[in-house]
Amino acid sequence: MCHLPNLLYRPSYPSHGVQMSDKNIRTSRSLAPTDADSEVVVQGWAQDIRNLGGISFLQLRDRYGIIQITAPKKKTDPQVMDAITSLSRESVVRVTGTAKASDQAKGGVEVLPTHFEVISAAATPLPMGVIDKVNVEADTRYDHRFMDLRKPETRAIFEIKSTVLSLIDEYLVNNGFTEVFTPKLVASGAEGGATLFELRYFDQNAYLAQSPQLYKQMLMSTGLDKVFEIGPAFRAEPSDTTRHVSEFISFDGEMAFIESQRDVQVMIEGCMQSVIGGVIERCKGQLELLGVDVALPKAPYPTLTYESAVEMVNAEGMNIPLGEDLGTEGERLLGNIMARQGSEMYWIVEYPDEAKPFYIMEKEGTPYSYSFDLDYKGQEISSGGQREHRYDNLVSRMEKKGLDPASFNFYLEAFKFGMPAHGGWGLGVERLIQKMLDLPNIREAILFPRDRIRLVP
Repeated sequence: MCHLPNLLYRPSYPSHGVQMSDKNIRTSRSLAPTDADSEVVVQGWAQDIRNLGGISFLQLRDRYGIIQITAPKKKTDPQVMDAITSLSRESVVRVTGTAKASDQAKGGVEVLPTHFEVISAAATPLPMGVIDKVNVEADTRYDHRFMDLRKPETRAIFEIKSTVLSLIDEYLVNNGFTEVFTPKLVASGAEGGATLFELRYFDQNAYLAQSPQLYKQMLMSTGLDKVFEIGPAFRAEPSDTTRHVSEFISFDGEMAFIESQRDVQVMIEGCMQSVIGGVIERCKGQLELLGVDVALPKAPYPTLTYESAVEMVNAEGMNIPLGEDLGTEGERLLGNIMARQGSEMYWIVEYPDEAKPFYIMEKEGTPYSYSFDLDYKGQEISSGGQREHRYDNLVSRMEKKGLDPASFNFYLEAFKFGMPAHGGWGLGVERLIQKMLDLPNIREAILFPRDRIRLVP
């Protein structure tokens, strides 16, 4: 048997010329006037360099903000001075120096450099500016997303998005849900073939999953009676709009033993209130950086039937026949009407059965279904409803929708041996972020957007 010596092995890594314990490393958030006269190490990107003859200033940017490096010519090592004055913007540097209290520096403290290391020099010219007050085309920004994300306001969107995902997880787990992960390579689509991305899977055809719909319903027969998933979904929609992309993050949930779709709506409503309230509480700095004032929607959310929604927008000049989708313009107009009534979030229920997938339960004796949309500021962010859990009815609905039940045997099997009444939802996370932050385009909430024309970076 081997016996390990009572020693802690520390592997050797390149020091880049700086020997400094972690306790001396500071960020723009942790550097404070209390550090005055102590030796500190700071590191980040060279945002701006000003050489004024007798003194040079470097604005060093890290994740949290700016640190001012002040280099008086008479007190600074000539090699350090040369390194600063010859530095290209957006180079990555590490600076060792003495912290000094300063009324002129942000945060009340600056660093006088004694050692200066260029970790990685940035090429010139830059593909786009980080702090320049010049409008940059969206395509340029997305082509050089790594540079665009150096902007604090761009990065703030994704810090908020991360918080949103954490808040969703907290709320669902606290309400008895189990987080699951379903396949993204599937043999058939949940919503038909028109928007499926097809690919070759060894010796057979497969598709990228549009949603986890079929799998989360199957799980309702297992005893995992409340499940949720946050994961990618894919839609081959050739849409060039500010609200459609080909790959997005979907927040899906399913609940068993429901009495009606209202049980599902109550769960989503509670989640949205918790998420938006949590963003208001936890993301004050990011919201301030974006100049956004997020309001907590009034709850309970108003509920409109599909018929009443059509009547409301038609009264404002639209001409939508009953049975037709509200469309982007109809949703926008309805959002304006509801905003005048003080409601940013609202439900639309009882959509025509003809427009809904086979797994939605129809409202017998009517042309409508047990379905809902959740709209936020004039845009649908979530859809769901009560599912058809009765095997024979489900098969009939498939046939009515022109689908071959034999293609869904793997799914239908779960309905043959005891399936409780259940319902659920799908919610587009980026659509939620877009409307919450009043972003002009859903792509602003996606690190590397995928749409009809964009596959890189």
